Amino acid sequence: MRTILCLLAALPLFAQPKIDNVLVRMVPPGSTSLVGANMDRMKATPFYKTLVDQQRMPQVDAFATDTGFDPRRDVRELLYVSTPEGSVLLARGHFKLKSDPSSRAKLVRHGVYNIWTIENSGFCILDGSLAAAGQLKAVEAALDEWTKGQHKAAQPLLALGKAIHPTTNLWGISTGFATFLASALPKSGGPGGIDFSKIFTGMKSSWFQADFSTGLRIDLHGSTSTDQDAIALRDMAKGLIGFGRLSVPENQPEMLKLWDGFSVEQAAREVTIQADIALPLLDKLMQMLNSGANGRGRATSGRDRSTQL
Repeated sequence: MRTILCLLAALPLFAQPKIDNVLVRMVPPGSTSLVGANMDRMKATPFYKTLVDQQRMPQVDAFATDTGFDPRRDVRELLYVSTPEGSVLLARGHFKLKSDPSSRAKLVRHGVYNIWTIENSGFCILDGSLAAAGQLKAVEAALDEWTKGQHKAAQPLLALGKAIHPTTNLWGISTGFATFLASALPKSGGPGGIDFSKIFTGMKSSWFQADFSTGLRIDLHGSTSTDQDAIALRDMAKGLIGFGRLSVPENQPEMLKLWDGFSVEQAAREVTIQADIALPLLDKLMQMLNSGANGRGRATSGRDRSTQL
């Protein structure tokens, strides 16, 4: 019995995201953010099939035509890395690069590798199962780490995500989401738009995990510098959720269920934001994030509900 209890107590120490052992060795020193996606599991979810796989993506189509590499089809695992030199996307899958990718691309030789560049960005197919793409300096840093680095740069970040489930579809860890999520999330597109990027600017370090099996279930945990910062962050998050309820158009009452799926908790310097959103509401949420909610909100009834947060 004592042995079993010891094993159970040790489980959280090893519960961190599972990353391909090649991709993790390409993370350059000084990296501040990791975002990983297991595309094999993601492609099997209703979310991907409904909201991603069926959407037209002209830029991705053009990239696939130019290179012969289609991220939607050829990738099984992705790792996005924020580095001091910029961002780089590392991928494992099945790749076959065209001998002449595009008339717009210029070949740059870096060590033993060919990088095809367009302005300040580039991509490199290292072999039939490994690729890197992003800002040129960041791609070069990843290649340098792969060929002659110590392969330990990801460990401090991974240590912050011990509570992330190893088989989650999508996860992220950062020592400063102000520089990643705050800039990456869509801004409000109209008077009723919700700017969720504001939530993340006060976080010192963060991790999140998302499950798309039946819709969207997301857990976001952030640490701030002081208790006061955490309280302010909690209040801002609750305020934005309350504003979202107020912005629900009169002719879309079902959208109130979306905001019912959000919760915010704060303890000392830690803030936790959770969301549980059914698949039918996800499409509408994405539209709101990109273009803002249209129509008049429920000014009175919504305000009464927001005070219950």
